[in-house]
Amino acid sequence: MNKEESRMSATDAVTADEDIADRWSAVRDLPPSAKLVAKVLDYNDTLTQSELAEETLLPPRTVRYALSRLEEEDVVDSRFSFADARKRLYTLSV
Repeated sequence: MNKEESRMSATDAVTADEDIADRWSAVRDLPPSAKLVAKVLDYNDTLTQSELAEETLLPPRTVRYALSRLEEEDVVDSRFSFADARKRLYTLSV
């Protein structure tokens, strides 16, 4: 690895750290339940509301509230499930 390559990779690392910090800035002031739901969605690509309740051990009502707060901040995207149109699938959009 020459100097140019090492300089570029160090710059890329700093840029990646800034992206991560910006990514979570919208979540920083939200309630703990919303932070937990966002973190679980970060680890899992797509989950339903009931799956989020199982993963977080939060009551379904709390998960609904957390998802609504995350949607207000445009942190979470939702779409209908093709397998079951009664369910919505949630993904992290940041």
